[in-house]
Amino acid sequence: MIGVILREGESIESALKRFKKECVNSGIQSEIKRREFFEKPSEKKKRKMEAAHRKREKRKMIMLRRDRA
Repeated sequence: MIGVILREGESIESALKRFKKECVNSGIQSEIKRREFFEKPSEKKKRKMEAAHRKREKRKMIMLRRDRA
């Protein structure tokens, strides 16, 4: 569970900003978006395969850049 403790002399606005930042960094917002609607198993598999493809291509590009340098 995410929470923020108010620092001495800190405004509510800055504490709320820190809380929102922690939510984004922990992935809560993306998790909520993902769970908003039911995802069929085939869609889930397709999403994972596309993510793996992107990751593979990104690694390939990094390796090419290292070889050039």
